[in-house]
Amino acid sequence: MALVLLLLLPYAGCVIQKTRCPLTLKRDGIDSANYYRPGDHLISGVISATNTLFRAHSFNSTPSTSFLWKGTTKYWQLLSFVFSIQEINRNPKLLPNITLGYSIHENFFDGRVTYDALLDLLSPGQANIPNYNCGRQTNVFTVLEGAGSQNSIWISTLLGTYKIPQVSYAFVSNVLNDKKQYPFFYRMVPKEEAQYPGIVKLLHHFRWTLIGLIAPDTDDGERFMKTLTPVLTRSDVCVVISLTIQGLNTNTIRTDLFPFLKWKQVHVFVYYAEMTYFLDGMLTVQNALEMKSLVGKIWITTAMWDVSLELMYSGLSSQQIHGIFSFFIETNERTKYDDFEPFFFAIKQFWDKAFRCSYLKDALSVKGWTRCREREKPEVLLPQDDLQRSLSLDCHRIYNAVQTMAHALNAAYSSRSKQRVRERLEAQRLQPWQLHPFLGNSQFYNASMDLVYLDENGELVADLDIVNWVVFPNRSVLRVKFGSIDRQGSPDLKCTIDQEAIVWPKWLNQTLPTSRCVGSCEPGFVKVIQEGKPICCYDCIPCAKGTISTQEDAEHCTKCLEDHHPNKAQYKCVPKITIFLAYGEYLGILLTSFALLLSLTTVIVLGIFIKYLDTPLVKANNRDLSYILLVSLLLSFLSSFLFIGQPRKMTCFLRQTVFSIIFSVAVSSVLAKTITVVLAFLATKPGNRMRRWLGKSLANSIVISCSTVQVAICTLWLGLSPPFPESDLHSHAGEIVLQCNEGSIALFYSSLCYMGFLAAICFTVAFLARKLPGAFNEAKLITFSMLVFCSVWVSFVPTYLSTKGKYMVAVQVFSMLASSAGLLGCIFFPKCYIILHRPDLNTKEHLTTKTKEGT
Repeated sequence: MALVLLLLLPYAGCVIQKTRCPLTLKRDGIDSANYYRPGDHLISGVISATNTLFRAHSFNSTPSTSFLWKGTTKYWQLLSFVFSIQEINRNPKLLPNITLGYSIHENFFDGRVTYDALLDLLSPGQANIPNYNCGRQTNVFTVLEGAGSQNSIWISTLLGTYKIPQVSYAFVSNVLNDKKQYPFFYRMVPKEEAQYPGIVKLLHHFRWTLIGLIAPDTDDGERFMKTLTPVLTRSDVCVVISLTIQGLNTNTIRTDLFPFLKWKQVHVFVYYAEMTYFLDGMLTVQNALEMKSLVGKIWITTAMWDVSLELMYSGLSSQQIHGIFSFFIETNERTKYDDFEPFFFAIKQFWDKAFRCSYLKDALSVKGWTRCREREKPEVLLPQDDLQRSLSLDCHRIYNAVQTMAHALNAAYSSRSKQRVRERLEAQRLQPWQLHPFLGNSQFYNASMDLVYLDENGELVADLDIVNWVVFPNRSVLRVKFGSIDRQGSPDLKCTIDQEAIVWPKWLNQTLPTSRCVGSCEPGFVKVIQEGKPICCYDCIPCAKGTISTQEDAEHCTKCLEDHHPNKAQYKCVPKITIFLAYGEYLGILLTSFALLLSLTTVIVLGIFIKYLDTPLVKANNRDLSYILLVSLLLSFLSSFLFIGQPRKMTCFLRQTVFSIIFSVAVSSVLAKTITVVLAFLATKPGNRMRRWLGKSLANSIVISCSTVQVAICTLWLGLSPPFPESDLHSHAGEIVLQCNEGSIALFYSSLCYMGFLAAICFTVAFLARKLPGAFNEAKLITFSMLVFCSVWVSFVPTYLSTKGKYMVAVQVFSMLASSAGLLGCIFFPKCYIILHRPDLNTKEHLTTKTKEGT
């Protein structure tokens, strides 16, 4: 209250004496008007429709309240208030038998005028003396105001004494959310923090990562800087310019241009817009940048109100601004503001005919306000088009606020007794403090307000339109909706942006402005922050081998799924190629051809031996063992087909065991042949008892016993841990190798070692018997064959272990074919040569002669 007295000190004498006070706010001969209509309850309004600049006080002259007019007055804000009251009074279902009145004051965004208007509202007599009844009481029920942050705080301080509800439709400071200090303040629009997630979404959509923050040098501007900066930092947006514009409240405005010169890449500014100084900050920065040839910026403002008039009558150059973006609660579509004069004229006509005084008259009351009382039956109405236009502006919030307060008042009366007898109305009339329980209820917000509601945390939020304000060279203004922020019904924001709807200046050639420290990292690269610089300044390095990045400016690279691998540019995963030793590829065709050729050769050799089975040469070399060996060699050639083609359960199950058993039979046959040769030589000596060992029984026993051991190993192998098909996803980059897992590696190598053991014994015995005399000493042939056999398999082991995938299988198939071919060629080709081309050597006499000479 001390502050009130201090502000009103120059006028205290005349108020007490009820004489004319000098508080006459003249603007080109226009006095401050109090638009008034009586009623059972008054919804008072303190409307901030005109932006002004009051002259500073000096101590060498009488204080003056004259001011400079800084723009066009938004008279339709007053009209929306009046229209809403009229609509309520005409509604028989809302507040029946109760008439709402109003008392509207313009405060010009000035504290002194605001206090004078409040004193006028709270003082029922001729003089502005609160708490002095003068014979009757005031019927002020609620106060609707849009006075700005500081004035709202002053209003709340004064109204709190009387517990009168204060409903604000302006975007004011969060300080007023403190219910302990301001228990009777009700906000009808969300906090500006509701825009912050939308600002982040907008910056991310256009990939503007290097920005500047601009705010006036006020408490709200400082809070804006401290609140939004960490939000942007957490969202990987770098704030490299934090400019506080000093002097907006004075005639001297100072701007530090060094950050702009250092960060010339910044083309986007987020501007905290106060209603009083919306244009001052933008003009200051633009004029300063224009001098340094740093023009053409994007302005994202926190102004959630209609700024069309400010832009229309501002000095902003349409050729030096990329765009002005803001967030708007009202979603009604609206076209260009290209001609306001007819609208102003329509409002003037309406006001002249609907009220008993004009806002152009000079008549003054003793309280310093020109009271313009609404006529009892005004016959004039604003044209419907003009009325709809007025309600499509941001003053639609005023209309909604008045309607919502009327619903709250109706709910308060409905909760009382249903008796509404006219003569008892005075006794039943509600007091202002009785309305607070209904204003604090969530239905107060959710029932009547379009797209403004309480969220799950009790915070007032709204669904927002993202709009682009376009200023044309002819000073007309176009508001274009190009996106929306949808909150309702979802825990996350749903951001929709239609980039094609944005109207860019023609000199931009429809190109999107950039605001980045460096260019984007292409997919396939990862960001690496440059030391000592903001996180938005980084280098781009390729992703590590085996990883990808699918988005621009990726912070890390990711691995592909196991059945995929990175493409060459490392920006996407492609399916791996499935490989195995197929029949259709060159290696498969080559091995298949060799296997078929050797199988056919074996069949031919077997046919020769069968045809000439009675010749001395065939008989002398143990005909039955030769048949067993040839058949086993034929099967070994054919078993290679189990290794070629896509591995399946049955082929994996059989391939290694069949190969091991067949080769064991073949080597056992060769060993039996070798032992038979040795025994045959020993049996020719006189008195040697080895003759009795000669015969089929010994040879068959050797083959069966040696093969049985291998069969036992393979049976144990298949019973404990059999081979099975598997996919090798990691051995080869970009390939999935289909192969057979051998199951028990120990048993696999046991079978190989056993075959090697048999081959080593056979080679040793044959090597020792190679010089035995005879017409056709088969031991020599066996020695060479086993030398080839052992050489192949000794080289097989390291080669097999050093290869992967289908080449490992190819090595084994080649070893099988080569070793079997060595046995076939070294043992049987010389015999076939004698049988077919040297029949003179295939006689018993020749073999006997040679034996005797050897003896």
